[in-house]
Amino acid sequence: MTSLDPRAEQNYRDRVARVIAHIVAHPLAAHRLEDLAAIAHFSPFHFHRVYSSIAGETVAATVRRVRLALATRLLEQGGQSITQVALEVGYDSPQAFTRAFSQFTGQSPRAFQRDMHRVALDACAGPSRSGSAYAPAALAVQLVERPAQHVQALRHTGPPATIPHTQRRLYLQCGARTTERLGASYGDPDDPAGFRYYAAAVVDGGGALGGGLETLHIPAGLYARHTLAGPYARINAALAALHTRWLPASGYEPDDRPVLEHYLNSPRDAAPQALRTDLLIPIRPAGRTA
Repeated sequence: MTSLDPRAEQNYRDRVARVIAHIVAHPLAAHRLEDLAAIAHFSPFHFHRVYSSIAGETVAATVRRVRLALATRLLEQGGQSITQVALEVGYDSPQAFTRAFSQFTGQSPRAFQRDMHRVALDACAGPSRSGSAYAPAALAVQLVERPAQHVQALRHTGPPATIPHTQRRLYLQCGARTTERLGASYGDPDDPAGFRYYAAAVVDGGGALGGGLETLHIPAGLYARHTLAGPYARINAALAALHTRWLPASGYEPDDRPVLEHYLNSPRDAAPQALRTDLLIPIRPAGRTA
């Protein structure tokens, strides 16, 4: 029996990652398989099988997801009709776009745009009239203490849009031993040079699993927790709303620990609209030094 060479496996992953980065950088290109195979330096006859085994989805599925992620950003920005967004991300009709978008996010483009508009208005409205320092109407927030954790983590490489691939790799490596799924991010995703993201898992029995995994220490501390209902495509908008709407009036400031995403269920078992994710911003009382 031959043993697997981890360096060769990583070489495959790096070559597929170049293809994914190309798709993200050029979401509306034709993306012919022979062209993508050339980017990865694979034979075009075997490229799609290799790509699917490494990425966990077909090229067409990646292109569709990247285009729909672009659509969520365009809808968040406003200024374009749903028909204009549909055409811009490569759909021939708003009806086809609506079906695909609803499958991707769990709600229609119109409902998504309405929700983002409401969040934007809440962000401009100032503190809640309820007098609560940490429960504005649009964002229910709880303060929670979390203990220190040691987790198995896989560092993400590539643009943020390809994070699902890193999470999928982690699941394939940890599988049924996973008791808790997390994302841990450091820095601002809009600053690629300073941004780091880890797909992380609490693994039953502990112990390193190899395959590029490393042990990540998450310090104990106080967090602002908001439970997001709906697809992962809403995470960035929700985190932005928490930072702009809740944090300035809360009496707290960010602490020097990673922002956490605690995935309470999984797309393998739940529809997009049924997904639940705890978003956790590390905080400390304002004015207190670390």
